[in-house]
Amino acid sequence: MPVKIDPKKRPMPKQEPYERVRNFDEVALGYTPELAREEATRCLVCKNPRCVEGCPVGIDIPGFIQSIVEGDFGAGIRRIKEKNALPAVCGRVCPQEEQCEKVCVLGKKHEPVAIGRLERFLADYEAASGTIERPDVAQPNGRRVAIVGSGPAGITVANDLALQGYDVTIFEALHEAGGVLTYGIPEFRLPKAIVRREVEYVKGLGVKLHLDFIVGKTRTVDRLLEEFDAMFIGAGAGLPWFMEIPGENLNGVYSANEYLTRCNLMKGFRFPACDTPLKRASRMAVFGGGNVAMDAARTALRLGADEVHIVYRRGRDEMPARIEEIENAEEEGIIFELLTLPLRLLGNEHGWLTEIECQRMALGEPDGSGRPRPVPIEGSEFRMEADAAVCAIGNSPNPLIPMTTPRLNVGKKGNIEADPETGQTSRERVWAGGDVVTGAATVISAMGAGRKAARSIHETLGA
Repeated sequence: MPVKIDPKKRPMPKQEPYERVRNFDEVALGYTPELAREEATRCLVCKNPRCVEGCPVGIDIPGFIQSIVEGDFGAGIRRIKEKNALPAVCGRVCPQEEQCEKVCVLGKKHEPVAIGRLERFLADYEAASGTIERPDVAQPNGRRVAIVGSGPAGITVANDLALQGYDVTIFEALHEAGGVLTYGIPEFRLPKAIVRREVEYVKGLGVKLHLDFIVGKTRTVDRLLEEFDAMFIGAGAGLPWFMEIPGENLNGVYSANEYLTRCNLMKGFRFPACDTPLKRASRMAVFGGGNVAMDAARTALRLGADEVHIVYRRGRDEMPARIEEIENAEEEGIIFELLTLPLRLLGNEHGWLTEIECQRMALGEPDGSGRPRPVPIEGSEFRMEADAAVCAIGNSPNPLIPMTTPRLNVGKKGNIEADPETGQTSRERVWAGGDVVTGAATVISAMGAGRKAARSIHETLGA
């Protein structure tokens, strides 16, 4: 008799909205062992698991899920770590619904298996047990590799090469490791203790870490190549985009990078206990519809804003943010001003933002992104009050490394050009991957690029 499969995922326990808007504690609380095993039994154990193909780093997803079914959680986390050095991070912030879960065979008729939630469960279970297992590291091979940036791409390259016996050193420009995981994603979505734990895991493999080291300023790529056999550039995309409309230089107007960095990396949410000031808005507007916009809006609410508005020129279905992040924002009372385009920002005689002039939009034919093009509605201009605004419409790589590195080819948006299959750049012995190549993307796609680059570096050095 066939086993009946529950058509729906086990819901993720989380803080109630009225509680979580008053704190920066993690919203999602994670599965219990019982919930995890119940969810794991929904896996069909396919002969040709498409979920593995949908994972940028190729995790054996059916394998670790079956370990959960059997109650062998240690085996499950070991299976994940064969391919992924950041399971607690990926289980929280990766868009599984667009990757592994999107191609889950069960998802053809029912909701797909909650792969991300199960990955998070195993990582958290291991951490709670107090026994973090590390795989055996190969004997030193005498080769040295420099890595620029300690975000997801850099950490992945460091992990993979350290396991193969390379002497790996990471150079990080900021005073804490983790890249966008540390400065960009709020505490309530990704606790920084988890990022530090994952970084310490990689350091435990013998990887060295230099903080406050700005490649291109502290030392150039060429200087480092005198000491190292190869280099991987995973410096991320830290140059914010603005809308280039009047008034963006008013006080109270932030880029999402500045706003979230002040709050996350510099602990602005603890002011005055921590000495980083961050404006407590009364009425905040956030421009954009991605995860960064949701993060900024939900942060403003926790900092005490009376109202927070997401201002987005397309509709809800076109928003690039994860569905669960949009739902969390809606539950918390974020107001969505959809089909709305900011035209200019207005201020008072002291140079502070007071109003935003906007225009209503309608959806037209699809544009180059495949989404309906927003078209202005004539005569629909209006003004909304705001004493703070955050521009969260995207980022480009910082130009410092390309400017100080001769013969390093870059694209029109300042991204370093690299082979998508190997990560090799136009410079000999230099590889690159992650957001510095693609522009702002997902954590797991950056890790996938890091894995490819690590493989290519190993093949090239012939160790």
